[in-house]
Amino acid sequence: MRRPASGGSPEADPRTLPACAAGYSATEWALITDLPARVIVLAARPGPDRPDPGVAAGLAGLEAIAAGRAFDSDLVRAVVATIYSRHDGVTPPARPPADLVEVLAACRAVIRVLDRRADPADSAAYRQWVQSVAARVCRAGSQTRPEEGSAPADRRLLDRLGAALALG
Repeated sequence: MRRPASGGSPEADPRTLPACAAGYSATEWALITDLPARVIVLAARPGPDRPDPGVAAGLAGLEAIAAGRAFDSDLVRAVVATIYSRHDGVTPPARPPADLVEVLAACRAVIRVLDRRADPADSAAYRQWVQSVAARVCRAGSQTRPEEGSAPADRRLLDRLGAALALG
């Protein structure tokens, strides 16, 4: 990491990150790039009013992340590139399963960062992309239980994510 000359927070090392990430601190970039996976874990987790969505839901989430490579947003493509570049063979520390409150707080934190640093069009594309990741996970989960259709819990989850992502 390098420090800005003014002594502010450390910024991401531009030699190891996509050009669009260079203006973010390492902490900010980690928050932005970790959020899609946290959303997948949350949306694919069964609950009292959500039957187990099955493996297909997690795979749909991974496909939705990969679909970000085709977005017309430098930010989304940079996030996807960062996610896919994490192949250093180091096993990340075990993290407790994402809970709703934690993920919603992370969404709001990311939005604050993007409001300060990102181009408004990139910010909007990122927020829509993260919401689409969750929607694809929920949709895939409901396809494993077609007799039930879309679970009300899935709709509530998507609504709460949309609100936390400031999507209207």
